[in-house]
Amino acid sequence: MMTDPATAPVAADSPFHAGEIQLHERVGVREAMARIGPRVIRDHMPDQHRDFFAQLPLLLVGSLDDQGRPWASPLAGAPGFLTSPDPRRLTVAAAPLPGSPLARHLRPGAPLGLLGVELETRRRNRLNATVTEADADGFTVSVDESFGNCPKYIQVRRHRAVPPPAIPPAATVFGARLPEAAESLIRAADTFFIASASPDPVGHDPRRGVDVSHRGGRPGFVRVTEEDGASLLTAPDFAGNLHFRTLGNLAANPGAGILVIDFATGDLLSLTGTAETLWDGPDLAAFAGAERLLRFRVTEGLWLPAALPLRWDGVEPSPALNHTGRWEETGAARSA
Repeated sequence: MMTDPATAPVAADSPFHAGEIQLHERVGVREAMARIGPRVIRDHMPDQHRDFFAQLPLLLVGSLDDQGRPWASPLAGAPGFLTSPDPRRLTVAAAPLPGSPLARHLRPGAPLGLLGVELETRRRNRLNATVTEADADGFTVSVDESFGNCPKYIQVRRHRAVPPPAIPPAATVFGARLPEAAESLIRAADTFFIASASPDPVGHDPRRGVDVSHRGGRPGFVRVTEEDGASLLTAPDFAGNLHFRTLGNLAANPGAGILVIDFATGDLLSLTGTAETLWDGPDLAAFAGAERLLRFRVTEGLWLPAALPLRWDGVEPSPALNHTGRWEETGAARSA
């Protein structure tokens, strides 16, 4: 019988909360992750992570709005805008993009999920952290959890900086139904970022906080449909490191935020809503490589045109995606 995430016992030295442990149990890795987790999830950054953040032009941030809803936002700067004065702190010398969700969420005590990803090399490292200082020029966080991620499913791209727009673009805000441009961006995307949160993200337990993660696939790996007037996004979940940081959060708290970047134009699509994991069904069975499906229902979103002062050229698809599917192939397989 599967553990209820609200009542699952959690060992004092475990870095995982009850929702994550529920999924470890479901897929038969609970004992293995109980051994591995404390070794790879730390309460500080090793030196190689500190050096890695310092060379990045892009940081992804998961945050919560005043209603407790997760959002994912990007931060950009010249390499060196991220510095670590000591292993338990990261300083960000950049203000949120005007109009982005993060611009409204930064305050001391706020939990954040941080993802540093270097698309040129497929490297990525994650922090779950708490804001200790914030002003108009940036902010500092204290490290709650620090851990690396494997490079699977990341597409290689090479970035270049561009001048920020002279006049910050106005955000287009919309409700549960995606506008046509947003649908088109999602249908063509090979990458998105997802923010999630534990049931009680504000507190002193480092296992309870906000997280942001990367998802990648072949172009067309996210399906857009509509149900009861709301847009639904469905994406495959491929084999990963079995931490289940995102899906474990969703098992206990369905709130989620999704960010899609147009790497060629700097357009940003940021969504908040609810998400669930689908563990069976004909769509899952027909999607090559998928172990689960992630289904996201939009409640609100915003579009920021040409807001990100970075562009990426060229795409080198991840070789881990060679044997994975697209939704049009799934439909053909089901028809056959």
